[in-house]
Amino acid sequence: MNILIVGAGGREHALAWKISQSPRLDKLFIAPGNGGTALIGTNVPLKDNDIEGIVAFARDNVIDLVVAGPELPLVLGLKEALDSVRIPCFGPCVFDAQLEGSKAFAKNMMRDTGVPTADFRVFDTHEAALAYVRAHDLPMVIKADGLAAGKGVVIAQSMNEAEEALHDMMVKQVFGEAGMTVVVEEALVGEEASFMAFCDGKTIVPMPSLQDHKRIGDNDTGLNTGGMGAYSPAPILPEDSYTAMADLAIRPIVEHLAGIGQPFKGVLYAGLMMTAKGPMVLEYNVRFGDPECQPLMARLKSDLVEIMLACVEGILSPAQVVFHQETSCCVVMAAQGYPQDYPKGMVISGLDAAEEIESVKVFQAGTQLRNGVPVSSGGRVLGVTALGCDLRQARERAYRAVEKIRFENSYYRKDIANKGLRRS
Repeated sequence: MNILIVGAGGREHALAWKISQSPRLDKLFIAPGNGGTALIGTNVPLKDNDIEGIVAFARDNVIDLVVAGPELPLVLGLKEALDSVRIPCFGPCVFDAQLEGSKAFAKNMMRDTGVPTADFRVFDTHEAALAYVRAHDLPMVIKADGLAAGKGVVIAQSMNEAEEALHDMMVKQVFGEAGMTVVVEEALVGEEASFMAFCDGKTIVPMPSLQDHKRIGDNDTGLNTGGMGAYSPAPILPEDSYTAMADLAIRPIVEHLAGIGQPFKGVLYAGLMMTAKGPMVLEYNVRFGDPECQPLMARLKSDLVEIMLACVEGILSPAQVVFHQETSCCVVMAAQGYPQDYPKGMVISGLDAAEEIESVKVFQAGTQLRNGVPVSSGGRVLGVTALGCDLRQARERAYRAVEKIRFENSYYRKDIANKGLRRS
């Protein structure tokens, strides 16, 4: 099979690494890819929003399966465009992709299907949103409805913060059309967890739980990021609860979409808040998380290509999805200054030394090769991932590997997986 992965981050390197292990694979392409994917397959200079270019490349290169890494191409209709030339796509249709592409769509579907979530209101005028916010208690969460590169969520602790967030989104339009509509919801208190499932339109197969670390600083301080590390499984969501969690957070959505003729095929990701009143869904994603994909791929025992094909063809079976019992931990190495302004072009060394440590794999994210040498090209640069017999060992190996790697202005959190250790 010839396979094309769309995307450029650590998630896409992890997918390429796992897909490259499949005996079904003949040629692997990644568009646009990064310095890590270039070592596994062939990078293609196409952006993930260039739907026409992706489809043309897939047709011209006899691609048998396209794997959507990020959400943007799915929201833009990648699956439909590939369907038109009869090329299978692992990822949902544009209607289902609204679960991530529109916060209002997702929240309304949660309410309609009985999925527990925070109380919310949707506004498309600044005046109405402002009046509502001024009449309600703080803290509150204000979200741009559309895609905002992970930056369109503000947890307002003061009225000034709430008013500023609404002004930025709806008046200044800092997120463009994504902020023309906003969702205002109650702020939930608890510990977060990530829960994903493979879906073939009717059958769902849960994956092991994870916990991500969104804030830039230790002890969950500072600005929100795309994720500074993750580990699996998360003790706050143990294996014996997966079936119940799937029934609570995943199955109602999948059954509803099937019932209205929009079967969900791909990965459905529920971001959860474990509150005193029970689990609540914060949001949905319609693809693997990043960096959550990295520790998941490190644990996946099965052939990922076979799973993806089964999802696309509607023949998924739980027996096809097997994970190693080992624990995995991923520590993200970023450029100092991320998620705001940060330097680029730093030479990266020590990758081979890091991977000499037992059960360590370094996934590249914001990198490119310059004369064969990896240099930084993004904010999140590397995802240093390790397996271990338990969380303590996986974490120790990951951080030992981090210490082997060098690039100027590097930064990483020192407390990844500490919450899990306290619960272990």
